[in-house]
Amino acid sequence: ADPVRAGIVYALAHRELCVCDVAAVAGLSISAASHQLKRLRDQGVVRYRKEGRLAFYSLCDAHIRRLVEDGIAHVHANQA
Repeated sequence: ADPVRAGIVYALAHRELCVCDVAAVAGLSISAASHQLKRLRDQGVVRYRKEGRLAFYSLCDAHIRRLVEDGIAHVHANQA
């Protein structure tokens, strides 16, 4: 998996974000963040909604959120 997209998915597991916020979290330009979000949309991982000119992204469903949470829990358990 791409570490940039993994970071975006992790951020979206916590809350819905606009493209600008995703770019800031991932350390990308807005254009690059949009490109990564499109790839995640195409893979069925994220969805978006438009509010005026802004697009807000979130994970597609609770199953994806649980996968992220389980992955983080697994990493933390193996560090102990």
